[in-house]
Amino acid sequence: MIQLSECKKVLITGASRGIGRAIAFAVSEAGYEVTAHYNKGKEEAKSLEKEVKQKGGNIELIQFDVSNREECQEKLDKWTEENGAFWGIVCNAGIIADDSFPGMGGEAWDTVLRTDLDSFYNVLHPLIMPVCRKKQGRIITISSVSGIMGNRGQVNYSAAKAGIIGATKALAVELASRSITVNCIAPGIIDTEMIQNVLLDKILPSVPMGRTGKPEEVAALAVFLLSESASYITRQVISVNGGMA
Repeated sequence: MIQLSECKKVLITGASRGIGRAIAFAVSEAGYEVTAHYNKGKEEAKSLEKEVKQKGGNIELIQFDVSNREECQEKLDKWTEENGAFWGIVCNAGIIADDSFPGMGGEAWDTVLRTDLDSFYNVLHPLIMPVCRKKQGRIITISSVSGIMGNRGQVNYSAAKAGIIGATKALAVELASRSITVNCIAPGIIDTEMIQNVLLDKILPSVPMGRTGKPEEVAALAVFLLSESASYITRQVISVNGGMA
């Protein structure tokens, strides 16, 4: 494990599974102190914590619902009061509720927008002033290829992920003078639980590389964007999608 000269704390939301879990492992291996968020996946989060600690990493867990503004405020205010500002924040938590638009119920729309888009405000707003006072830091949001090009059956998800891109770009402009970078990663078809019900034989022909991506390939980019080497990269949307868009 690389040991940083100063142990820097990184919050990763939705860290109990999928891309978030891979990011948590990679960030820990890079020498950062990980605060791994989960909501309902307690067993998976405990497993992550155990594995990271077995490898000599520094990790703690935090539980809250990213769609619940009051809960986010309470939990994150308490954390910063006890620990100070994060160096990095990776906004990864998200869900899908796919359906054709004519058949999409209001709950499917609201739940996805509240979890995938409102969480941008709910998580970052309580944390942003402590980061600003330090005048240094890294913010990474996770969007999707669906937010760039749209996807059949995902009008709600595409809307949320496109919103994340716009919010990321605007926040980057606001924070640039304080040496805080704000960037967005837009994964394509990544081999996680989220694509279990996807008909890959129909989708993979649209991927020039002809395969799904690995969560670790997304995580590697997140580690770079958190690093000192990425200090002049901000307001960018970087795709990890095998050439889809």
